[in-house]
Amino acid sequence: MLKQDSSHLGFTILITMVATIGGFLFGFDSGVINGTVDGLQSAFDSDSVGTGFNVASMLLGCAVGAFAAGRLADRFGRRNILLISAVFFTISAWGSGISQTSGEFIIYRVLGGLAVGAASVLAPAYISEVAPAKYRGMLSSIQQIAIIGGLFCSFLSNYLIADAAGNTQNVLAMGYEAWRWMFWIELIPAVTFFFALLFIPESPRYLVASGKKEQALKVLGKLMGDAAEAKYHDIQASLSPDHHRPRFRDILGKFGFRPIVWVGIALAAFQQLVGINVVFYYGSVLWQSAGFAESDALLINVISGAVSIAACIAALAAIDRMGRKPMLLIGSVGMFITLGVLAFVFSQADVDTAGKLTLTGSAGPIALVAANLYVVFFNFSWGPVVWVLLGEMFPNQFRGSALAVSGIAMWGSNFLITITFPMMLVGIGLGGAYTVYAVFALISLFLVLKFVHETKGVELEDMQG
Repeated sequence: MLKQDSSHLGFTILITMVATIGGFLFGFDSGVINGTVDGLQSAFDSDSVGTGFNVASMLLGCAVGAFAAGRLADRFGRRNILLISAVFFTISAWGSGISQTSGEFIIYRVLGGLAVGAASVLAPAYISEVAPAKYRGMLSSIQQIAIIGGLFCSFLSNYLIADAAGNTQNVLAMGYEAWRWMFWIELIPAVTFFFALLFIPESPRYLVASGKKEQALKVLGKLMGDAAEAKYHDIQASLSPDHHRPRFRDILGKFGFRPIVWVGIALAAFQQLVGINVVFYYGSVLWQSAGFAESDALLINVISGAVSIAACIAALAAIDRMGRKPMLLIGSVGMFITLGVLAFVFSQADVDTAGKLTLTGSAGPIALVAANLYVVFFNFSWGPVVWVLLGEMFPNQFRGSALAVSGIAMWGSNFLITITFPMMLVGIGLGGAYTVYAVFALISLFLVLKFVHETKGVELEDMQG
């Protein structure tokens, strides 16, 4: 079996890398907005609430996209829905840059959100469904590296574009401002994703559930060699006894949903409620509020992106050795401590005559170190591990539907955090905001201790509902 795994692992890695381009676009599309906030405020003359909605508008599409994609993937296949998402990524990237009004911009961002939402749930699900159990955690963790890689590339391109133009509101080329070019850079990976998807197979678990035995055996043969027939029967046996196709009501239970689905919903929500995307979406605004210049704030984003990638690589190496649950526990404790430090530092910050927050003495470096350690803890734990768990913890019979409701919980929580941050910045300040996120990090610790079960090395066909 080891020999078979080794001989077919290269093919599995190849199609995994294609699927994770969706994660890269998820990260890029989420992070590119970070450097465009000042440009959007200037172009559309928006206040703090309006700016918050412009930034968060994509997340409405993400929630709908995640929910719809999870259900549609059970009907039309994982790959086909990812192809549609690639088209939406392309249209959104172009339209966001060409927009002349706030309303037009929001439409294109919501369209991009549909693509991000679809990619966020289907890429990890696809990877889990093609990867052997012994490598599944490692291969699924590549999704988070791709997300952070996308964020890093968006931060880096934003920084380089703003530096070339002087600032985000200056014209860069062809009469268009720099912030518009920040969106158009995304066209390159979006088009690449579409054409790469044409060359990968459909998920074998979907093919078995759809009654397409010949196609399923063909894909399983490429993934597993001589073990394909046995795996086909294992997948078949894991489905409903009456062999009905996956349907939404399969996830329903005594308390609305089955217990395992509630656990997935909670994991998805708390991945966002700890406030990680405030750093990614509002990083430049946050650090400017802390007294850093715009160019320095954009550079700090690049540093945070690089640190995130390093933490994800460490998670990739550890997840199939340590297991999922221990890594989540480490992350919860680490995030609670670092968020607590940030809450204290910013609550003690001075305010200048213009009413602008300033960090003096050692406060600035302490905040910078604490914020990057927070990013490290998140990207070693809750970042990659939640994606791995969501892709693998549900039984074959209702994985798509469970991902649909988990996805809408994740993006709904993301929207809540993102839309409220500018208002909290004005109302309770950075110190108060970080206190809220620290409380959620503490709650996440008890959630993992009580409800999360280890899935390391467990075959998808043995996941219990």
